[in-house]
Amino acid sequence: MKIIQFIKDWTLPLAMVTGVASYFIYANIPFLAPTKHFVEEAVAVVQPMLIFTMLFLTFCKIDFSQLKPCRWNIWLLMIQGGSFLLLGSLLYFLKDNPIHILIESAMLCMICPTATAAAVVTEKLKGNAAHVTSYTILINLLVAVLVPLAVSILFPNETMSFTTSFMTILGKVFPLLLCPFVCAFLLKHLWPSVHRKLGRIAHISFYIWAVALTLAIAVTVKSIVHSNVSIWYQIGIAAVALVTCILQFALGKGIGRRYNDTITAGQSLGQKNTVLVIWMGYTFFTPITAVAGGFYSVWHNIYNSYQLYRQRKGK
Repeated sequence: MKIIQFIKDWTLPLAMVTGVASYFIYANIPFLAPTKHFVEEAVAVVQPMLIFTMLFLTFCKIDFSQLKPCRWNIWLLMIQGGSFLLLGSLLYFLKDNPIHILIESAMLCMICPTATAAAVVTEKLKGNAAHVTSYTILINLLVAVLVPLAVSILFPNETMSFTTSFMTILGKVFPLLLCPFVCAFLLKHLWPSVHRKLGRIAHISFYIWAVALTLAIAVTVKSIVHSNVSIWYQIGIAAVALVTCILQFALGKGIGRRYNDTITAGQSLGQKNTVLVIWMGYTFFTPITAVAGGFYSVWHNIYNSYQLYRQRKGK
């Protein structure tokens, strides 16, 4: 029983360590090399399924009447959008300077939308899952507009117009966010008894997320190990990711405290969809900036582990 309790108490750190160890063990077993392509395809299928299930169970517990914008939403949107545009303006004049890699990394870390798993962690920390879900929808809409706008100015490309970029981003983020929401909403009205039962077991979504996190960390380690970025650039990008992570959690909590929603606002601004950072880096920005998403994933999950530890200790 002590082992089970230990696993429950340290789920996130164990998931992170397991993800790192799994990658290095798998990568260093020669006879498994032919299976790498299959494993990559399997992870690409399994991970979205886990996230869908996790969100679906979480939404089964949410009161849909609470899904409405909060007053702190506008402040967080201004922070993310304003910092992204400010850094973009700086990048415009420094595109030929080696520092542009760090500026692009900061842009990606600041504009990246809230993680789909944020609702699960927020609920575990006694925050409001409905409020973080509302903000997740709003920030994804803002990202879908601002990123194509900035890319069309900073990295003009005939094959990637504003409309193409806009639809590409929407197609990437919204199906996985909206489909679980729609399914939970329909189930509530078509089969309410099943909806109530699923709502009572919604706590297992945290452990489903732990499995998804293990896969995400393994993919993150792979992207860092196989990156062509020099060690000094990697250190610089890691530092940028750390600074932006600390800054956003601090600002989110500070603003949320004014509206008695500290945890929710902090997770909304600080916990990121780092898979999207990696994808946007490869797709729209200088490809090596994708590493920023990997480092940010490590930092925000370490901080979430610390918050959950304090939660257990009653602090």
